Amino acid sequence: MRFADPKNDLAFKKIFGDENHKNILISFLNSVLDFNGGYSIVDVSLANSYQIPKIPELKETILDIKATNKNGDTFIVEMQKKDLGDFTKRSLYYTSKAYVSQLPKGNDYTVLKKVYFIGILNFTIFDNKNYISRHLIINQETNKQDLDDFEFSFIELPKFTKKLESLESLLDKWIYFIKNASDFTVIPQQYKIMKEFEEAFNIATQTTWDKKELEVYEYISLKEFDELNALKTAEKKGMEKGMEKGREVEKIEIAKNLLDILDNETISLKTGLDISIIERLR
Repeated sequence: MRFADPKNDLAFKKIFGDENHKNILISFLNSVLDFNGGYSIVDVSLANSYQIPKIPELKETILDIKATNKNGDTFIVEMQKKDLGDFTKRSLYYTSKAYVSQLPKGNDYTVLKKVYFIGILNFTIFDNKNYISRHLIINQETNKQDLDDFEFSFIELPKFTKKLESLESLLDKWIYFIKNASDFTVIPQQYKIMKEFEEAFNIATQTTWDKKELEVYEYISLKEFDELNALKTAEKKGMEKGMEKGREVEKIEIAKNLLDILDNETISLKTGLDISIIERLR
């Protein structure tokens, strides 16, 4: 069996954003937000349920997940594989936009409901050691959450280092699945305890995907690979330019020390600097 990488935008949306399998999303949300008992999410309505995007339109296609529960609370889940910068600001933008969009023309602010933002990142952005961090608006003096309509949870995958046999919580299992599912060829025994996990693995089984889904999945994977290579090339060129500039500075320092004892032509010969540069140093 070959499982898709859940970190791929299409695979993530297919697994967690399908209206026919929203029990998977509900289980994931409850585990991230630590909801249980009377506070558990029992049902959600997906605002943009899974559909196969067209490759030419992928630049404009938003592949994140947006859902609401029966209370009207909004849940935004975004998988971000590459660090494009300013992710915290973008999360604030997405959350505030979802909040404001609830407001009717009459400006009845009482109808506004809470918005939860969950960002799953394949990179690190915070100093905390734990792989998940929760961000609230807190009253500095009383330490109370007086403004409770915004809540942010960030999951930094590089900080999640648990092994399969060490998984404890439901959240551990979901994060391990997102990070490592593509490395398996069979469903691990630890994931046969819940219907949602088996469904998630079954959806990720690429042999059940149609040709169009596979094409889009591969397109996104290749696009990410090309972008990563471009970044590495740019970094390499930057390092080479930096080293070249460093050598130039070193030559100039040597030339300065030789100004009192050698003529311009000899200094140029010794350092490799153009005579015009040495003349300017004098």
